[in-house]
This record gives sequence, C-alpha cells and structure tokens, in this order.
Amino acid sequence: MAPPGPEGGRAAAGAMAPGKNITARIKRTLPVKGPQAPTLSELMRWYCLNTNTHGCRRIVVSRGRLRRFIWILLTLSAVGLILWQCAELLMNYYSASVSVTVQFQKLPFPAVTICNINPYKYSSMKDYLSELDKETKKALETFYGFSEGKSKVRRSVDEWNSTGNDFFKQIPLLKFEDFSKTATDLRSGQKRKIEGSVFHKDSSIVNSGDSNDIIGFQLCDANNSSECALYTFSSGVNAIQEWYKLHYMNIMAQIPLETKEKLSYSADDLLLTCFFDGLSCDKRHFTRFHHPLHGNCYTFNSGENGTILSTSTGGSEYGLQVVLYIDEADYNPFLVTSTGAKIIVHDQNEYPFIEDIGTEIETAAATSIGMHFTRSRKLSKPYSDCTETGADIPVENLYNKSYSLQICLHSCFQKAMVDSCGCAQYAQPLPAGAEYCNYKKNPNWMYCYYRLHEKFVKEQLGCQQICKDACSFKEWALTTSIAQWPSTVSEDWMLRVLSWDKGQKINKKLNKTDLANLMVFYKDLNERFISENPANTLVILLSNFGGQLGLWMSCSVVCVIEIVEVFFIDSLSIVMRRQWQKAKKWWNDRKRDRLGKPPQAGDLERQGHDNPVCIDEDLPTFNTALRLPLPQDNPLPRTPPPNYSTLRLESAFTEQLPDTLEVGQH
Repeated sequence: MAPPGPEGGRAAAGAMAPGKNITARIKRTLPVKGPQAPTLSELMRWYCLNTNTHGCRRIVVSRGRLRRFIWILLTLSAVGLILWQCAELLMNYYSASVSVTVQFQKLPFPAVTICNINPYKYSSMKDYLSELDKETKKALETFYGFSEGKSKVRRSVDEWNSTGNDFFKQIPLLKFEDFSKTATDLRSGQKRKIEGSVFHKDSSIVNSGDSNDIIGFQLCDANNSSECALYTFSSGVNAIQEWYKLHYMNIMAQIPLETKEKLSYSADDLLLTCFFDGLSCDKRHFTRFHHPLHGNCYTFNSGENGTILSTSTGGSEYGLQVVLYIDEADYNPFLVTSTGAKIIVHDQNEYPFIEDIGTEIETAAATSIGMHFTRSRKLSKPYSDCTETGADIPVENLYNKSYSLQICLHSCFQKAMVDSCGCAQYAQPLPAGAEYCNYKKNPNWMYCYYRLHEKFVKEQLGCQQICKDACSFKEWALTTSIAQWPSTVSEDWMLRVLSWDKGQKINKKLNKTDLANLMVFYKDLNERFISENPANTLVILLSNFGGQLGLWMSCSVVCVIEIVEVFFIDSLSIVMRRQWQKAKKWWNDRKRDRLGKPPQAGDLERQGHDNPVCIDEDLPTFNTALRLPLPQDNPLPRTPPPNYSTLRLESAFTEQLPDTLEVGQH
C-alpha cells in the first residue's frame, strides 16, 4: 500500500489535538496510579481503593451521598478514638506503679547526732560577748524598765549617750506606734520618719506594755541610704533576740574555728553514760563535728572508721541509751530561751541539718524515740524529675555529703549570698575563696542578707527551680514518748551516783534539770522498701497500639507503614513535582520571551509526551500504545504490516490510515 502524500500527513498532523487534549486522552486511556499520580485527589482515591483499612475503601465505593457521609463520619470517629486511646497509652507508659516490700532482717543502726541547744559555754564566751551583753541589758532596761537587782526604772536618754553604743549605732532598735512609719529611737529617744518596706514578723508572745507598741530595727543599704527595710515584731522579746543574733553572728564569724571548738562542749562534758545493744560505750564511739549555730555536736555510729553498727533485736533495751549533761547554769541568756539537747537520726552519708529537722530533748525527762526504717526509690526521667547523684544539678555541693534537696537549697543560697553580698552567711559552710560576713569588712551584708532571704522564701532566686529531689533516700520515722526522769523516789540516789561519777570534772552536785535521758531504738526490725516500677514496658505499649489499630481500623503495622508512605512521602513528592513543573514552565516561557520566539506546536506535543505523569512501572498495552502521538522530529522506525496480496482491500479503503504508513520503501 502506497503511503499518502505530504498533504495527507500534514492534514493528519493538523487534525491531532493540542498538548492538553493529548494529556487528557492519556489520563483516560492509560490511568496513572500510586505514587506517580498527577494530583493529590487521585492519589487519595488510589489509596482508598487499595488500602487494607475497610473504612477508607467504603468511602470511595459507596453509592449515595448519605451512605458515603455515614462512612466518612464513622472513619473519622475511628481515627479520633485511635488518637485518644494512643495518647492515653503514651501517658500511661510514662507513669509508674508503687510497690511496697517488707523484709524482716538485721538492720544497720543509723547515725545519731546530738547537740546541746546552747552552742558555747557562756562562761567561756563572756570576753567576746561582754559589750553585746551590756547593750542588750540596756535595751531591756529601757524598753521594760528593769535591770538585774534594781527596781523597774527606765533609763534616761543622757545615760544612753554617756556610754559607747557601737552596736546600736550599727542597727538601732526602734519602737513604732500603731503600725505607722513614725518610730522612736530607743537609744536617743527621738522620733523620726522611717522610710522603707515593712516586714512584720508576728509572734504568739504577749507584748509587755502597750499592745500597740511594735519593736523592730531598720536595715539600710550602706551604698544607698534611701534603700531601707524595716523588720518589726509584735513582741519586744523576739525583736531583741533577733537583734542579738545578728550581732552574735558578726562576732562569731571573726573567731577562728579552732578557738570555737575549745569554747564549746567536749564529749566528756556532754556525755555521762552510754549503752548500745546492751553493751557499754563511751566517747570513742562518737565523732565530733562543729556546727556554726550549735557548736560541737557528736555523732554516734558515724561510720568514719569504716564500721557501721547494726542491731538484730528491736526494743528500747537494744538501742542507744545515753544520759546527757546539759549544764543549764552555763547557758547564754540572750541567745537561747529553751533548755535541753537536739538530736537528729540520719544516714551515715547524709549531713545532719540540726537547725531544720532536729528533735529537741527535754531535761529532767526520759525521752524514748522509736524508729521505723524505710528505703525509697523513685524512677528518674522520663517518669519523674528526680536526680540520681546530683551531678546534673548546676549547684556546687558545699557539705561534702551525698546529695539531698536540703543540701542543694542551702548551697544555692550560699552561692547567691557570695555573688550578691561579697561574703558568706555564717550558718552555712564556707565556699572556696570566700569568707564569712561581718560588718567590719562587709558593712552592707545585713541588709543584703535580709533582701536575699526574702527573695529565697518567695522562690525568686531560682533555687527551688534548680534543685530536685533525690531519687533514692533513707528515712527513719520517729515516734517520741516522754516520761519524768528521774522519779521522785529514785532521784536522790541517782543524782548522787551520777555526781560521784562526774565528781572529778565538776565541783557541784548535779541537779535533775541539768540532765536528759535519751533512748533511740528500733520498734521492730521491719524494713520497708518503697520502689517505683514502670507501669508498662515497650512490648506492652506496642501490643496495646496494635490492639487499638485492629479494633477501630482493622489495621496492622504494614497498614501504618502504608499510611506513612502515601500521606507523607508520596504526597510530598507530588507537591514537589508539581512545583518543579511550574517553575520549569515559567523558566522556559521567560527564556522564550527573551529570544522573541513564539511557542511551537511541537513544543506542546513534546510537553505532553515527555510529561513525567506518563512514566509508570506498568508498560502500556498494544492498543493504548497505538494511540500515543508520534514525535515530529526523528520518528522512530516501525514494523510494517505484512505485504500479502490477499490482504489488500484497496476497494474497501479510499485512504490509508496514518498509523499504518510505511517508514521506508521496500
């Protein structure tokens, strides 16, 4: 069959549809599926028809708007339930269950630290405190109108001015009326207007005098006299005692540690008798450490020699029994107002915070302290915000003991004190390179300390946010009971014997108000261990996820992977491909506009032929391949039809079809 002339070819080419129609014809006859779909809607349709989740398929194949709407509603509800249940599973995964284990065994005995409430012997401290005591007595005489051995006569202003009042010059005591800021200086007797923030520290002690009188003192910034703070008390006793403690810490901060240890009580002074587990003990079983506020304290069973005592029997007879000599007559009358001792039960690696959690022991009484031992263990992140060793806390441990929340808070405040005030607070350990505050070297430290402490209490320093609880700790729950000791019938002979035993060290007969009997023991040998365990493991979490997906969506792990592939990877590739085509078309149009060339019909056909949507893993069939448009340039050779004479039907066809043209002459 002879090929048609050039006009027939041009007519066939002219009759062919533009590039857009060709693309539409390809989409109809050769649908593109899967990741190579040209639009997101077609990708979603392909996913719904091929996914294993039945709800999505029913949305596409259902007939009728109502039925399709019902399936959409059910599918979205199932997705919402899955998300809700999975969120509950995740939150439950990061929760912990608490288990309590009780064991009956031989228990290690804790460390027991004992301190006299009076930190230093008053007879030894008189030389250091003589001027302060004189000023304090004068303040008491002026406010209350009495003095030792004299009638209640108020001192005049001239008598005040006749003596040196250095302490009152540093921090003058003031009397306020009706909570106003008009105060009377107790030293000069003059009234003046007081400016500054008022911090009232109420008290349960009844005022001695006019109930409207308020006693306090003023602290001002040494660098800016207009910056002041007023600290008032509803009781003059509390005001004078607080004022005394401020000056007392100034004096003690200037005394060397070795001297202070000599001024405090020795083990022989404090301990009269000692028994542990039914056996006698002595001062060799106690370790001394010096506390800034409580002087020399002594720790029984400190473990410093590498040995920790234990007990295998509960009851008061098998614990620690000591008789303490308090020596009330040698107490500082202005520093402490109670008599006795303070003890604390703690682990050997813990620092004894006597001032915070110490238990006071009465004189002339037998105090029995029964203990229950509990070990606790918490889970760290992500279950809780505790710390294992404190190494992750940006606060230096100043106590050289195992980490605890109290150690962190005190160390944090001391660091802030050194940074803000230039010196360290006397009641806390001394940081490296710092020195304790005193108003000779640091005249502004008192005002700075009170301001800083106010921020600390209000949690404005950030210490409470930085410091965390320890994940593991030991606790001894204490039960205290008190009985009169010694009894009336045994008082005479017992005091005689104790005076005889201590007769070589003191030259007086003991009084029962100078003695305190202490017993510390395990009530039973039940060790409770409280621990946190993960409520769920990873295997249980994955199993619960699978159950929720199968229950609500009839879906498995493969289905989840399919969702990730279609909704994230394939969708993103389609969006990026469309954007790339738009950018490429824009660039070609811009380049053609620069050259001034009109668009060619062949460009549109090539655009349709070379469109990436035509690329598919499934090869076209024979019929669909015949419908593809021919390229204009360099046509590819085709296989001609068989040239049999019997197949020639020239009379039936007036024109040969364009797609059966022979490329070459045979």
